[in-house]
Amino acid sequence: MNAPTTSAPVEARIIQQRPDLLVDRSTHYCPGCGHGIIHRLLAEVLGELGLGPRTIAVAPVGCAVFAYDYLALDFVEAPHGRAPAVATGIRRVKPDAFVLTYQGDGDLAAIGTAEIIHAAARGERITAVFVNNGTYGMTGGQMAPTTLLGQRTTSTPCGRERGLTGYPLRMTEMLAQLPGVAFAARGSVVDAAAIGKTRGYLKRACQAQTDGDGFAIVEILSTCPVGWGKNPVESMDWLRDHVIPEFPVGILADHRENPR
Repeated sequence: MNAPTTSAPVEARIIQQRPDLLVDRSTHYCPGCGHGIIHRLLAEVLGELGLGPRTIAVAPVGCAVFAYDYLALDFVEAPHGRAPAVATGIRRVKPDAFVLTYQGDGDLAAIGTAEIIHAAARGERITAVFVNNGTYGMTGGQMAPTTLLGQRTTSTPCGRERGLTGYPLRMTEMLAQLPGVAFAARGSVVDAAAIGKTRGYLKRACQAQTDGDGFAIVEILSTCPVGWGKNPVESMDWLRDHVIPEFPVGILADHRENPR
């Protein structure tokens, strides 16, 4: 009989692990919420670029405010809608800092419209992350500026009507036209391929600031299963079939002086 052959144990190869800037704790976000995915992407990008130690992030009122529980960064909490104004103040007194805002659609596209537009018009070296789930998730699921026509919310129980509340607001397209905007893009968390592209947009938006090119924004289409009255799987289907056709993804502006 032939002697049994033995082979050396295969050494485990780590292909993915928790980023250092992502805090190791259980999430309190609702099942199916996209915030956790976006937090991980930010942790990966900021860690890859070595920006963690000099980042000062600003999070306002809304579900976005809880980013400071999950990202190992210095955070400042801003009043509702005022994150770009607070970030501008930080930029002026801390010129060497990397300044980030993390905002939802009710915050950035409603009460904070003036702040984000004028920060972009000034070309402030700020990177804005705009999480668009089309609803006021924290306060009861009311209509947001980005709620779709016909979409039911607690404040539009029969569906959003254009004659009464207007059309969904495309903030990133508006901002992309301003000369102070170095980079503007829209991604989503609908599937693995889309998440990979969104990660790339976030990296380019961060580089626009570190290269001194100006204001940058990445809008990320996300889910709010509870606010939408859907389960997590249904919410992803709604995101793919209804939200993305209304808000096309891709790069909307890239005016960086040294793109790479």
